[in-house]
Amino acid sequence: MEENKKKILIRIGSLRHGGAEKVLVTFLKNLPKDKYEIDLLLNLYSGKYLTDVPDWINVMYLNRGEMITTNRPKDIPTKIYRVVYQRLLKKYPKILYKRKLKKKQYDIEFAAIHGFMDEVLNSPLKSSKKLMWIHNDLTQVSGYTPEKIRRFFHYDKVMVISEKIQKTFLNLAKTEAEKQKIVRIYNPLDTEEILVKSEAGSQKLEDNKTETKNSEPVFISVGTVFPQKGFDRLLKVHKRLLNGGFPHKVQIVGDGYDFENVKKLKSELGVDETATMLGFTDNPYPYFKSADFYVLSSRYEGYPTVLFEAITLKKNIIATDVSGVTEMLENGKLGLITENSEDGIYEGMKLALSNPEHFKSYQDELQNYEMPFNLKNSVDKIMEIIDNL
Repeated sequence: MEENKKKILIRIGSLRHGGAEKVLVTFLKNLPKDKYEIDLLLNLYSGKYLTDVPDWINVMYLNRGEMITTNRPKDIPTKIYRVVYQRLLKKYPKILYKRKLKKKQYDIEFAAIHGFMDEVLNSPLKSSKKLMWIHNDLTQVSGYTPEKIRRFFHYDKVMVISEKIQKTFLNLAKTEAEKQKIVRIYNPLDTEEILVKSEAGSQKLEDNKTETKNSEPVFISVGTVFPQKGFDRLLKVHKRLLNGGFPHKVQIVGDGYDFENVKKLKSELGVDETATMLGFTDNPYPYFKSADFYVLSSRYEGYPTVLFEAITLKKNIIATDVSGVTEMLENGKLGLITENSEDGIYEGMKLALSNPEHFKSYQDELQNYEMPFNLKNSVDKIMEIIDNL
């Protein structure tokens, strides 16, 4: 049986708490272990999802340790070493394949995020099939010109997670063969796990709310703390609404390299009493459940998985009009879609506070809503792509 297993190399930066990382690990957890032989190569052996990787998958890494997000003098030598070492292996991939990967031959080399485009394309293994998984609207990502995006057509298959991303690629394709390389898939999402986890501790949060007589509406936002997610915009809107006489609370769940900057902004705006940054938690779903509204304040996305989590928990949703949102919220049937700006977020949250009845129609839709996919179908679709490469 060993000889028949497809040998796959998967590349990703780390298994920190991002959407792409979570989706990859969910996929790996639901693969049959007797069918594939997988090496998962991380640039940095770190992240909250490491413990979720099935033990039959061989996890390898270039460097160990947590991500360094500051420029403290004591961290700089380690930071420089990592950057130089990783750049060296990117420039001279033969060294990586000879030493770290011990000249192993792979059937498929799989870039799990767009940032590994060159690492996989420049592989010295010319016979392997190349697979890419794109989670972001690259037209909104700095440095991704149409010419650069076209380089993804060098892959054998490109999996994209939203209609908008699919259209971008189809518009850039020059031949029918290129168009055939683009395949739209649903992200694997374990709705059952979300529902079960949301019950753990949610009652305690509700009791705390009652005990403290906190009847002010709570807006929650969950994600990796970096500029893309727009948490700075959310806090500025929070301040404007408080100044306008709309009492409410904001909770931000997540961590990331911009955490300290956003925390500093929170203090500068004078909203430390009403806005809470909870950091990363293994289980954000009880916070989701106990909040009144979910806010997606992102500047850009691919297909924000977090919205499916909010939909699963039947939350009142306010989301900026970024890639995937119109599709996920069914053109505004399942939640409020706002202009992608600070003013757009402001108007959406203001509507929630001044006219909460507006959200009743969304709730009516959510109660009877069924996901357009399930975990098994998503995993099966990706397996089908892998098996046919």
